[in-house]
Order: sequence, then structure tokens, then C-alpha cells
Amino acid sequence: MKKLRSLLIGILLIIGLLFLGTVWLERSTGMSDAKVLNIYNWGDYIDPKLITKFEKQTGYKVNYETFDSNEAMLTKIKQGGTSYDIAVPSDYMIQKMKKEHLLLKLDHSKLPNLKNIDPQFMDLAFDQHNEYSVPYFWGTLGIIYNDKFYQASQFKTWNDLWDPQLKNKIMFIDGAREFMGIGLASMGRSLNSKNDADLDRAYNKLKALTPNAKAIVSDEIKTYMANEESSVAVTFSGEAADMMGKNSHLHYVIPEGGTNLWFDNLVIPKTAKNKEGAYEFINFMLDPKNAAQNTEYIGYSTPNKAALKYLPKAITSNKEFYPSAARIKQMEIYEDLGPKYLEKYNDLFLELKMYRN
Repeated sequence: MKKLRSLLIGILLIIGLLFLGTVWLERSTGMSDAKVLNIYNWGDYIDPKLITKFEKQTGYKVNYETFDSNEAMLTKIKQGGTSYDIAVPSDYMIQKMKKEHLLLKLDHSKLPNLKNIDPQFMDLAFDQHNEYSVPYFWGTLGIIYNDKFYQASQFKTWNDLWDPQLKNKIMFIDGAREFMGIGLASMGRSLNSKNDADLDRAYNKLKALTPNAKAIVSDEIKTYMANEESSVAVTFSGEAADMMGKNSHLHYVIPEGGTNLWFDNLVIPKTAKNKEGAYEFINFMLDPKNAAQNTEYIGYSTPNKAALKYLPKAITSNKEFYPSAARIKQMEIYEDLGPKYLEKYNDLFLELKMYRN
């Protein structure tokens, strides 16, 4: 009996020592929950130097994970395997996450730097009063071309992409909303249309565009355009800025009429364990100098009005990346289509890709 009691005491002592050792290790390495911030963002979507700066200023240890689509991000957050403190969904996905009660309602008193955001980018339909999200970056969908082969006058509207001389020349983004959106916008229809007749007309019109497609891809567009293996593509403004930085012959244009105006915003998931750290990080990123540094690194347009004075005039004066408020009003933000029409857009896009082949 004494041997058994001694054995039990020994086991309890070992457990106690292991527990104390774990606590000590967490404290000494900064790995306790209170000092760890888990961020879930798009790939290469923040200047790494800003993460280092934040860690030094606050003592937090940042764990940074990336995703490649809004849908992949949503799935992982819903699964709950990792409790992310910050995520960066796009406009329509914020709308969807709100409906599914996945986001924490923000306390604006903890975000004094929110005043730096341009008012025209606040209180948008996908998140009225910015109750759940803070603008991070914004941009447009447009056309990038190489001036060795084309002139700006050849790409004034989306309809110009149907030019027979562009057969097997254009690289398109591998996205249902983007490809279907080209068809809808070219007819003056909403990018969020739930009108079956509009969608069918767009589908039939896009069938006539598929011979002009060199490829329907994702990240490969940047390499192809920068290396002049392709001369024209449909892409996002930030991606275009990256390509233009690598090849001076590339130019980005926003077609007249409608196009997609998109936003990526910072949110705090309801399952976040370090809410205070999340607020600190968001406020840190809203600092004008930090926002300007991040903008120069990423290449997308910043919604931080106070940051503009810290950016080169060559960036802020470019009307294709910082269009006028009047032109922005002509653009359209993607909305959550709901499962029925999301499936229809995806199905039509898949059929168009198969038809092309």
C-alpha cells in the first residue's frame, strides 16, 4: 500500500513539474494565449517588416497563416481547428460571415485610428456602419496590356475584348464572378444579377469570347505578362501594379462603364482567443505611416486617407489606381449571391471553360 501511495505521489509530482515547465516555457517564449496573435490572411498580403515591428512594439508573437480563396478561409474558420484572431475576407464574404454569425461586433472606441479611413470607403452595403470590419485594401478589375503590341485606345470598354484580332491572346482570371462579370458588364447588367435571362445572355456572349482566351489561370498571369509571354490580360489592379513594376511597357486601364470594385477588410472571428491583441493589431495597421509602408509593399490601393501624404505622387496621382469618386460610383461591389445563384455562376463558368477546350 505504501509503495502504491509513493507511486501515486511520484506521478503527481511529475505531472506538476511538467505543468510548471510548460507554463515557464510559454512565458519565456511568449507563447501563452495572451501573447499570441493568430492572423489568417491572403498570401504575400502584408509587409513582413510590419509584423516584426508590431511584435517588437507590443511583445506579441504573431502566427501568420495564408489562404488562397475566400471560400477556403470560410471553411477553415467554420471548422474551428485554429482560433484565428484576425482574418481578411472580401466584401461579399463578410456579408456571408455576418449572416452565419461568425464575426465579432467591433468596439470602435478601441480603434482610434479608424478616423484615418476615407469616409467614402466606410459604411458600405456589405457592412453598414462597419460594425464587423475595417477596410484594409481596395481595388478594381481591369485590363493590362503591353504597349509594344497595343494602345490604350484599343481597350476602352469590355466589349473591346471581343475583337477578332485578339484571338488566343487574352489571359483571364480563373474566377466565376470575374468571367461572368465581364459578360454582364459588357451588356450593362449588374455584376450581382439574379436574372436568369441576363445570365443566359451573358453566357452566350462569353461563348463568342472564348476563342480569344490564351489561358484561364490565376497567379501565372503575373509571370506571363512581366516576361512578355503574353501581351494582354484581365486582372486586379494590385496584381497589375506588381507586373508594371517588373515591366515598364505594361499599362493598366479600367474599362468605361461598370467593373468590379472590391474590398478586403480586417475582421475578428467570434472564436478569437486574443481579442485585445486583435484590436491592437488593427489599430497598428490603421496608423498612416504603417498603412503607407504596407501599400508600397503590396501595390493595391489604400483606403487610409491619412496615409496618402506618405506615398509617392506617382502612385496617388494615377487615376487608374486612385480613380475619382464619380468614377468609383459607376463601379459595383460583389454581393453574396446565396447558394442557388452562386452555383449557377460556377456552373456557367465551368461550361464556358469546357466549351473553350
